[in-house]
Amino acid sequence: MRFGATVALAGIDFSVPPGEVHALIGENGAGKTTLMKVLSGALRPDAGAMWLNGQPYRPGNPLDARRMGVGMVYQELSLAPHLSVEENILLGLETARWGVLRRRAMRRRVADALERLAHPEIRPDARVDALSVAARQLVEIARALAVRCRVLVLDEPTSSLARDDVERLFGLIRRLRSQGLAVVYISHFLEEIQQVADRFTVLRDGKTAGGGAVRDASVDDIVRLMVGRRIEELFPRASRTPGDVLLDVQDLAGLVRPSAASFCLRRGQILGIAGLVGAGRTELLRVLFGLDPIRKGRVRLGVHIGPASPSRRLRQGMGLLSEDRKGEGLTEGMSLADNLTLSRLERLGRAGLIFPSMQDATARHWIGRLNIRCDGPGQPVSELSGGNQQKVALARLLHHDVDLLLLDEPTRGIDIASKAEIYRLIAALAAADKAILLVSSYLPELLGVCDRIAVMCRGKLGPARPVADLNEHRLMREATGQEGLA
Repeated sequence: MRFGATVALAGIDFSVPPGEVHALIGENGAGKTTLMKVLSGALRPDAGAMWLNGQPYRPGNPLDARRMGVGMVYQELSLAPHLSVEENILLGLETARWGVLRRRAMRRRVADALERLAHPEIRPDARVDALSVAARQLVEIARALAVRCRVLVLDEPTSSLARDDVERLFGLIRRLRSQGLAVVYISHFLEEIQQVADRFTVLRDGKTAGGGAVRDASVDDIVRLMVGRRIEELFPRASRTPGDVLLDVQDLAGLVRPSAASFCLRRGQILGIAGLVGAGRTELLRVLFGLDPIRKGRVRLGVHIGPASPSRRLRQGMGLLSEDRKGEGLTEGMSLADNLTLSRLERLGRAGLIFPSMQDATARHWIGRLNIRCDGPGQPVSELSGGNQQKVALARLLHHDVDLLLLDEPTRGIDIASKAEIYRLIAALAAADKAILLVSSYLPELLGVCDRIAVMCRGKLGPARPVADLNEHRLMREATGQEGLA
């Protein structure tokens, strides 16, 4: 599959029999997204052939693909939130006789699909915007089941799910496998792949780099196939000497979340915040940065005391990396250079003017320092892979020269090689006397990167403890309220 001079797919070979979960793995930019669009009928390949159940498979569009038996569930869910569960499942599949909808047959079809999910709490008449993220994802799967799909493709299905929801999703995948479905599972979480998949295929630079049975491959083997080399140290460790207290938070509360948070963060330290989705971790960062109001408590940032607007926080030396990269972290319609420099333009010209040559030189500096793969400063940021987009968002904070970085899920949805680069960057920033407040749902990341970790449960932040005293089991017990936070 070519796009002009760019070769997106250069010879992909893989097969999935009925009753198998097949993991599709690769770095951002390896060709997974393009391959999914080919499978779904959104793109027509330039060469090669596909077969479905022994018959040639050439979908003309996504609706063709669904009717032929290939169901897609994308990471960015494609539901109509103002419609009901039933209406979403039947979109494009309505049946009629002489122009009149056959509602009884349609309801039966929806009931059969929902019954296969084994989640009776999802009612056909419920509005989708009233459902949780996990429930909406199940509705997407029900849409695929409603067309009696033979192949179900899941793209990063757990990226926004809490651990309990992940386990329930894995249970559903196993049930569908036992019913004879072929499941293609795309994920950056290698532990999940080991838990749920039977076989795997690795894509690298648009080609099939290798694959095999999951039980016969170690994480190191898979990573080596993904990046073409061994990553010696995923979580870099260096001795750091904490400096002066940069951020002092006492009894902080927002309008709803957090309800109580107290901690200190010194220069040269990385403090992790663990917790389940909805516990209030993101809200804590938003309150600190001035995006949400403070109900009570005290915040001292260096010599500055009290609440402040986001623009003032930036001037005071605090920067926020949002978990919502597309909605809040980047302006996708603008160039890489514009995104990098948007929050600090005053040094890029004179008399209120921006000199393109100075802006480009600044952008090239950060492109080189963070190893951002791109065609140059003028490339639209929307054309970059997820990992490189995240580096652009981080580079903007570095260009602003903030002393305190609030990082909300900084490696969500990016490949393992990009994660390793971001971990090295975070460690280097801490070594350069920056302070890092890191929110992550990925516990190995917190334990591997941070000096101390505090757990948030139902809006309340527990005490920060050294990582040497913690493990995944204890963090999860505290996050679920099974172990005291005091």
